[in-house]
Amino acid sequence: MTPLPVGSVIGILGDGQLGRMLASEAARLGFDVVVFGKDEDSPARRVASHSIVAEYTDRDALAELSVRCDLITLEFENVPVEALQILEDMGATVRPGQTSLKICQDRHLEKSFSRDAGVMTADYHVVNSVDEAITAFEALGGNGILKTRRDGYDGHGQRRLKPEDSPVQAFEDLREAPCVFEALVPFAGEMSVIVARRADGEMATFEPAENIHKNGILHISRAPSRYAEETKQAAIEAAKKLAEALGHVGVMACEFFVLESGEILLNEIAPRVHNSGHWTPEACITGQFEQHIRAIAGWPLGSTVRLMDVEMENLLGDDVMKAYGSAGPGDMITLYGKREMRAGRKMGHVVRKL
Repeated sequence: MTPLPVGSVIGILGDGQLGRMLASEAARLGFDVVVFGKDEDSPARRVASHSIVAEYTDRDALAELSVRCDLITLEFENVPVEALQILEDMGATVRPGQTSLKICQDRHLEKSFSRDAGVMTADYHVVNSVDEAITAFEALGGNGILKTRRDGYDGHGQRRLKPEDSPVQAFEDLREAPCVFEALVPFAGEMSVIVARRADGEMATFEPAENIHKNGILHISRAPSRYAEETKQAAIEAAKKLAEALGHVGVMACEFFVLESGEILLNEIAPRVHNSGHWTPEACITGQFEQHIRAIAGWPLGSTVRLMDVEMENLLGDDVMKAYGSAGPGDMITLYGKREMRAGRKMGHVVRKL
């Protein structure tokens, strides 16, 4: 494949903190960046060479993006698939493509696809009605998590249920949106793998990180993880298998439950750079944001060798004040440039040498 020349223009669908960090790395590698999103004062817009503020399916705005850019990527999976179709119909190159987006936007499609690819998930049932909510609840003994099939993130769009709870009430609380009811997994921990894939199939993975969540939001990612080498290798192979099956181009993240036996079950796939990979820019020769740009541009993938033991801690809400006083000598801080500080909102992260 022909590498994208230095000085080319990369478009990013999405204007949040992931877009900001992608834009910064693209600029460091010699590319100009156009950010496309709905926020007139977004974190990514303020570091890009140009921005377009519009709805994701605005044809005129997408036409401008396609004309301005040599290559287009995305920062998150909630971009409508229709937007990619419009861009591709205009002759634009978009990486990753529609398949990754379609599969990963829908929890049922994602789990079904993963199982077909040979990567196991927790047991689950599709729920599209009150009757199906009751049937699924009874089938799994009343223990599970009811999750909307689409648009859920950081604990949003889900309800954890116990045998004494009402599946009907939970389904109604989620506005009777199409859901999956997923069995609770007695896991010993959680782990994620960041994998990058080029269009020609070349792949590179980062060392699996151990993840700790609080209130459904990632709190800590740590490398090296405490898991056995065979468990980590199984996760790496599963992530590569899924990236290949999707034909994914760019970086993607696979989150796994780790059982007491060392067996792994896929939790979810994110077809993009990921919060659990935020430790990589400081701790590895090549970080996940640079690797994504390299992968979509057809450049050689960089070394993922880890140079130090490390943990990443998310800064939520007023946690961001740690950046102004309590940071330690081994702390490396990244703030996202968000204007408003709210409880539970991701404001930045700190990468800490261990």
